[in-house]
Amino acid sequence: MMKRKILFGALSLLLVANAPAPEYDIVIRGGRVLDGAGSPWVRADVAVKDGRVVRIGQVSGRGAKEINARDRYVSPGFIDMMDQSGSVLLKNGAAENKLRMGVTTVIAGEGGTPVPAAEIPAYFGKLEQQGISINFGTYYSATQARMKVMGDGAGSPTAAQLEEMGREVKLAMQNGAFGITSALIYPPSSFQTTSDLVTLAKVAAQCDGFYATHMRDESEGLVKAVEEAIEIGEKGGVKVEIFHLKGAYAPGWGKLMPQALAAINAARARGVDVAADLYPYTAGGTGLEIIAPSWVWADGVQKGIERLRDPKLRERMKKEVAAGSMPGWSNLVHASGGFQNVRLANSFSDKYRPYHGKSLAEIGATLKRDPADVAWDILLEGLPNRSVALYFMMNEQDIEAALKQPWVSIGSDAAASEKFGEMDDLGLPHPRAYGTFPRIIAEYVKRRPVLTLEDAVRKMTGWPAQRMGLTDRGLIRDGMRADIVVFDLDTLDDVASWDKPTASPTGIETVIVNGVVTFADGKHSGAKAGKVLRHGCGV
Repeated sequence: MMKRKILFGALSLLLVANAPAPEYDIVIRGGRVLDGAGSPWVRADVAVKDGRVVRIGQVSGRGAKEINARDRYVSPGFIDMMDQSGSVLLKNGAAENKLRMGVTTVIAGEGGTPVPAAEIPAYFGKLEQQGISINFGTYYSATQARMKVMGDGAGSPTAAQLEEMGREVKLAMQNGAFGITSALIYPPSSFQTTSDLVTLAKVAAQCDGFYATHMRDESEGLVKAVEEAIEIGEKGGVKVEIFHLKGAYAPGWGKLMPQALAAINAARARGVDVAADLYPYTAGGTGLEIIAPSWVWADGVQKGIERLRDPKLRERMKKEVAAGSMPGWSNLVHASGGFQNVRLANSFSDKYRPYHGKSLAEIGATLKRDPADVAWDILLEGLPNRSVALYFMMNEQDIEAALKQPWVSIGSDAAASEKFGEMDDLGLPHPRAYGTFPRIIAEYVKRRPVLTLEDAVRKMTGWPAQRMGLTDRGLIRDGMRADIVVFDLDTLDDVASWDKPTASPTGIETVIVNGVVTFADGKHSGAKAGKVLRHGCGV
C-alpha cells in the first residue's frame, strides 16, 4: 500500500512537471469588457502578459493567475485628472485610497511639483526607486516659477524676470512636466496677470504642453474666468484644462454653468483645445485663508499673518467679507450663501477640534464671536498647518449639466492618504478622497440616469488618456498597458459621505496596474508596479 502511494505521488509530480507553462501572466475570464472608448460591453476573456493586454476574446491558454469575472465588468483603470499626491507618494507610495476607487493613474500638480524645476528628474527617480502603486504624472506651476524669481508678494514682473520665469518653465517641461498650472484664487498665484500667463504658456506650447487652471473665479465671475482661460490657450498656443469645473455661486445656480459650458463649446467649435474635469460633490474644500481678501496677502504670507492679528484691519476685512467678492478675490463665504454653509473640516488644533463638522455660523454663535473672527482665529491657531473648511457652493443641477459634456473628465482634487483609512495628505476630510470614481457610476449611472455606464467609464479612462497623450493607456485593446479594474456593478457604491469621509467604496474587486494585481480580495497586495509618466518634449 505504501509503495502504491509513493508511486502515485511520483506520477503526480511527473504530470505537474510536464504540464505546459502558463502562456499568460493573467487571464480574466468571462467578464463584460468595457473598452474605455464608449463602446457597448462585450463578453470576453482578457489575457495579460509582460504588463500589456495581449488577447481579447476567447483565450484558450492558461494564465499564471486566473480571475473569474463572470457577471462582473472589466474596464481600463480609472485616471484621476486632478490629483494632489505629489508629496505624499514620497512618504508612502501605496496610494491605497486611490486604488480602492479603481484609480490606476493620477495627474498631479495644481500647486506644481514638490521640488524646483531643476530637481524634477531626481524627484521622479526617487519615486521610481522607492516604488509607487499607481502611475503618476504631474504639471509644474507657473506660480513656482514666479515665486523663485519674485517671492510671494504682489507686483508685476519686469521683462527680465518674466524671461527668467520662462526658463524655469522650459526646464520643467524638458524634465517631463505635462504643462503649467495656475491657481488664480490663491495669492500669490492671483497676482499673475493674463499677459504673464500667456507668455509662460507660449513656453509650454513649445513642448505641446498644457495650461491647466484653477480659474480666477468659479463663482459670480465664472464666465469671465472661463473666457480668460480660453484666451490664454488661444494666445499661448496651448491646450487648456479647466480644473474642477463648477458653478460655485448659490445665487447663480442654474444660470452661470450653462453660460460657462456655452463659452467652452464655442471655443472648441473654433478650434481651441479646451476641456475640463470635475468632482461630483456639492462642496469644495480649501483653506480658511481664502476668507481674507487678497490684499491681506499682497506683501507675502508673514505680513498677511500680522494683518490677521490686527483688530482694526479685521474690521475692514469683515466689511469686505459682508460686501461680497471684489476684483482679484473670490469671496467663498458669499458664494456659499453665508457662514452657515461653510463647515470647519480640520483646524489642526486641539482647542477647536470639538467644532469640527460644525458651520462657522454655529461656532460663532457658541463662542459669541463673529464668524469671520472665528475663521481667522482658527487659521492662526492652526499654524503652521493649513486649517481647512468645506464650502457648500454647488448644486446637483449644475454638476449634471457639466457631467453630460463629452469633453468633461473626472478629477478628485484629493491626495493619496499616507495611512489608509485616514484623511488624505491635504488634511481635508472630504469624501472625494475615497469616493469620487465609484460615485460617478453609483450616483450618475445607477441612481440617476445621467450617464450610460459606457460613457461614464469613457470619461474616467479612454478620454483622459487621449487628452493627456497617454497613447498606450486608457483602453482595453491589444498592446495597451494592462491597467485594469474588475467591478461588480450591483454592489458598486461610493459609501464615503460628509459624516464618514474616509469610508471605502464597495464593488471594486480587482485592480491591476501595469499587469500586476495590486488590489484584490479587499486588500492591497503590496505591489508597486506604477510608473512615472513623463511628458515628452522635443525642445
